[in-house]
Amino acid sequence: MATTVTGRGAAPAANTPISERPVAVHIEGLWKTYRNAAEPAVKDLALDIHDGEIVTLLGPSGCGKTTTLRLVAGLETADAGTIRFGDRAVVDMTRGLSLPPDKRHVGMVFQSYAIWPHMTVEENVAFPLKAQKKTPAKDVKAKVDRALELVGMAGFQKRPAPLLSGGQQQRVALARAVVAEPHLLLLDEPFSNLDAKLREQMRVEVKLLQKRLGIAVLFVTHDQTEALGLSDRIAVMKLGVIQQFGSPRRLYEEPANEFVRDFVGKTLLFKGAVVGRDADGVTVRVDGAREGTIRALDPSGCGAKTGDKVNVAIRPEDLEVLPAIGDAPGGALSGLAEASLFVGERVEYQVRVEGQGTILIYGDRHDRARAGAPAWLVPRAEGHTIWPLAPSMEQEPKA
Repeated sequence: MATTVTGRGAAPAANTPISERPVAVHIEGLWKTYRNAAEPAVKDLALDIHDGEIVTLLGPSGCGKTTTLRLVAGLETADAGTIRFGDRAVVDMTRGLSLPPDKRHVGMVFQSYAIWPHMTVEENVAFPLKAQKKTPAKDVKAKVDRALELVGMAGFQKRPAPLLSGGQQQRVALARAVVAEPHLLLLDEPFSNLDAKLREQMRVEVKLLQKRLGIAVLFVTHDQTEALGLSDRIAVMKLGVIQQFGSPRRLYEEPANEFVRDFVGKTLLFKGAVVGRDADGVTVRVDGAREGTIRALDPSGCGAKTGDKVNVAIRPEDLEVLPAIGDAPGGALSGLAEASLFVGERVEYQVRVEGQGTILIYGDRHDRARAGAPAWLVPRAEGHTIWPLAPSMEQEPKA
């Protein structure tokens, strides 16, 4: 029988657009500079998280994502800004207000899980309820049992913590984070200590758990695959600034700048020229391509006109690698497969492309181009982006 944690009210309907749901967390004008630091860790950050939404802070080390999560949790004190949970202010530095963590009613899963080794599973999960002293003792066991059932750990109540595997520890940490029915769930790189297969499994389990609970989640990671797979929206950060905030597909297919383009997934750049422009995008001919053109978007607003030289960004999965046999397909680039590595589900190539240089790309394992043999690179007819030949030096996103 399905089990739910009750007490937070009904979860938002799955078909309700995110923008129409109540705002669970509102962040505005958030600043944080650490002592002796030359630059702020977080700069004027603004962000909304809606009920039932997973928002991910994604970026490299030092981008400010973990600092932001710690500010929301109350583990750091902001220099300026406001944070509201629904209608309740938990941070308002104009009034000197910054509630301590235990007054914010959030659940958190740390990177290390922070499972206490001297406790059993049920003692670990029950800890927030006993610390808050708001749950009658007679109800604690029932809440713990429900939380453990939610994460697939029913029957492990008496198991000593040192006897848990990595995946079991993470499930216990999740149960402990949700047992008190928090307003917000905070996840700080919770998959980083798991092996690859278990990471994939736990991504799915966390997504399903969040949907059952209908809880807002703020998730921090540097892993693009985790962010793309789990999130409703992603905020890509660099140097304390959100570079772009939107759906995973929007960030992947229409990146706002070169940093987002290159950080979210892999990109191949080819030289080309604009041959036409309309309201829906631009038509481009890639240098060295056989007859044919491709369609692309101009997400950065570089404004290239007909005849202008540009970089054409193509995702590897949008470029087919074929043995150069017979007539070249329309729009194909000629190349030489210098290396061809079979790695199971795909083949990885190093290809020297005429007039473009050497690229690393992967292709289908069933129609393999051999090492040392000519190959065709055939781009999809549309779905690409154009960029200025000279990379932008801007570190701040465009308004």
